[in-house]
Amino acid sequence: MAGHSKWANIKHRKGAADARRGKIFTKLIKEITVAARMGGGDINANPRLRAAVNAAKVENMPKDNMERAIAKGTGDLEGVNYEENTYEGYGPGGAAVLLESLSDNKNRAVSEIRHCFSKCGGNLGAGGCVAWMFDKKGYVVVERSAVDEETLMETALEAGAEDVREDGSNFEVITAPEDFEAVKEAIDGAGIPCIDAEVTMLPQNTTSLEGKQAEQMIRLMDMLDNCDDVQKVYTNADIPDDMIDA
Repeated sequence: MAGHSKWANIKHRKGAADARRGKIFTKLIKEITVAARMGGGDINANPRLRAAVNAAKVENMPKDNMERAIAKGTGDLEGVNYEENTYEGYGPGGAAVLLESLSDNKNRAVSEIRHCFSKCGGNLGAGGCVAWMFDKKGYVVVERSAVDEETLMETALEAGAEDVREDGSNFEVITAPEDFEAVKEAIDGAGIPCIDAEVTMLPQNTTSLEGKQAEQMIRLMDMLDNCDDVQKVYTNADIPDDMIDA
């Protein structure tokens, strides 16, 4: 779990930058559009759309942007037709990398993703090469300083969480995907602030990286995360805190 948590936290800190926020908005608009296209524009009847809109609200996206994205997805406004694809590969030191893409040009997306891997000492692999190393889970991160462990554990487990564990300065709450919303609502209802909350892909085991390999891995994740065609990036790389902070 540690590899995921550390990368999630570094992205959270970087998210304060305006340029970074523009990238986040672009990815969120794509997700809202696709979610509305696949499941309709009713947030209450479309869990994927509801999750995307909630994520957009966390990033303070203007309501008009969200409404336009939904309208494009439902066909009420003209929009781009995005194709969903999953790509897998190996980063430096053999660390597993799994990423989700939404693109209007699959060939461009594959070319850019392959370029990122090759520039950072990794390689794009065949479908299925690393996906088995990850489990789809609901994932909520709470700072240890923000809540008493017993209170968080009681709140989360009563709402259906599978586990609550420590990871450095944070608590991680793990749920089955179908229980994520109920657990998140219970945590919010208890007035416990979250620094990250999503349905994600968590690694079953981590690969420890140090030195040059850790530097290359951070660069690879950053390059992939900055690709317009890449929505989400997951890895089992475990990188020392001091290297991430640097």
